[in-house]
Amino acid sequence: MISPIVLLLIVVAYFFALLFVAWLTGRDNQQHTFYHGDRKSPWFVVAFGMIGTTISGVTFISVPGEVGNSAFHYFQFVLGNVAGYVLIALFLLPFYYRENVYSIYSVLEQKMGREGYLTSSGFFIVSKVIGASFRLFLAVLVLYLAIASPLGLSFGGTVFLCLLLIWLYTFRSGIKTVVWSDTVQTVMLIAAAVITIVLLLKQLSFSATDFFSMLKSDPQTRIFDFQWQSPNNFFKQFFSGIFITLAMNGFDQDIVQKNLTCKSGKKARKNMLWFSVSFAITVFLFLILGALLYSFVEAKGIALPSKTDQLYPLIALNYMGSVASVLFILGISAAAFSSADSATTALTTAFCIDFLKLHQRKQIVQSRVRNLVHLGFSILIFCVIMLFYKLNNQSVVNAIFKAAGYTYGPILGVYLFSFFVPRIPRRKLILPICLVAPLLTYGITRLLFIVMDGYVFGFELIIVSTLLTLALLTLFSSPKNSVHKKNESEPNSFN
Repeated sequence: MISPIVLLLIVVAYFFALLFVAWLTGRDNQQHTFYHGDRKSPWFVVAFGMIGTTISGVTFISVPGEVGNSAFHYFQFVLGNVAGYVLIALFLLPFYYRENVYSIYSVLEQKMGREGYLTSSGFFIVSKVIGASFRLFLAVLVLYLAIASPLGLSFGGTVFLCLLLIWLYTFRSGIKTVVWSDTVQTVMLIAAAVITIVLLLKQLSFSATDFFSMLKSDPQTRIFDFQWQSPNNFFKQFFSGIFITLAMNGFDQDIVQKNLTCKSGKKARKNMLWFSVSFAITVFLFLILGALLYSFVEAKGIALPSKTDQLYPLIALNYMGSVASVLFILGISAAAFSSADSATTALTTAFCIDFLKLHQRKQIVQSRVRNLVHLGFSILIFCVIMLFYKLNNQSVVNAIFKAAGYTYGPILGVYLFSFFVPRIPRRKLILPICLVAPLLTYGITRLLFIVMDGYVFGFELIIVSTLLTLALLTLFSSPKNSVHKKNESEPNSFN
């Protein structure tokens, strides 16, 4: 087993590489470089870097471990993700470029008013803080157990140092640095997965024929599940994948902000389409890694850990030699940094643009306030991670997407109403509706569990939350014609 001091030196060297990237990208910054990177990012760099952001520590650790619980059924969800990415590329990205936005939520203001605009942005901020905290928690926990704890550093100290390092290399250039640093981190993630797969095949003495035979016959590599009561049912997973992708990517400042750094809408669309294919291939790699990890455990007679999230760290750090250990630490470091750097940048952008209107002020004021906001979100994420550390009692991968189903549903519902329902909402009711819809969703899940013989909701939570938000907004709205008539008699009553 490799020394914790050596692993620490590897992480430090990796951090200095990220600082070098930040220095290169931080030269010749313009006034709004932090928000859109001067719109000069090559589309293929954005596409490749987005893999690391989207994967994060969840895919890196939880997805291989979940193979033991749900085989390759997670790939059904990924196929829905791909369909969602195609919809984003064809319809949403051209729209955002035409509107020339910094914050994507500003497009809601004309129809939904200031109330709908800020409600959506606020729900994004809450959702992203929760999601980013969960993702970073998982990655930092591994770094803590492998490096910090043996060296006498507390878990809180480990989280603090990681967030401080992330703030140091992103506070100046924001999304411009994130685009390039995420490219470096994606290389680390994919290299760790591919080389670990090769090492496992060698240790298991698997030939190419043995490998493909395992993929074909092993029950853990089964992808499709059509049992309607199962939370892994194909249609539940596929359509949930579409909805979650639209909400967590198409209507999420984090992912869209990277796309908006491309030179044009056409290049951003190309970026998203290539990314969708690359993302599916990468996730499938991690599923294969999971199947091989379980085969390795069985072949070597190793006891399975109590939580599936612990499987990959256990094997990589204790049973596969120094190369696998180093690759794993580099991969988990990349997962930790890539998920948090883009999240804090997107959170800062949304709050500064939507709530503070900071882009309309002088540059010196922008820099000072933006840096404080950026630091503030880092502190907030630290607090949420520490709370989660005390309360965590379920698989992180399920916790993230269940939370997203409740909190991203209202965002998607507001957008769908704005785009497709030819009515005007009662703007003062938008926030209450977005708060009530997740509560109703939770009530429905409990009711159906009782009356439908233990029916369990999976990722389709977001579909229910979205449709409830959309239905309530439609119920409490007025036809456009009646609003127009009112405007004619009272010109100042509606803006």
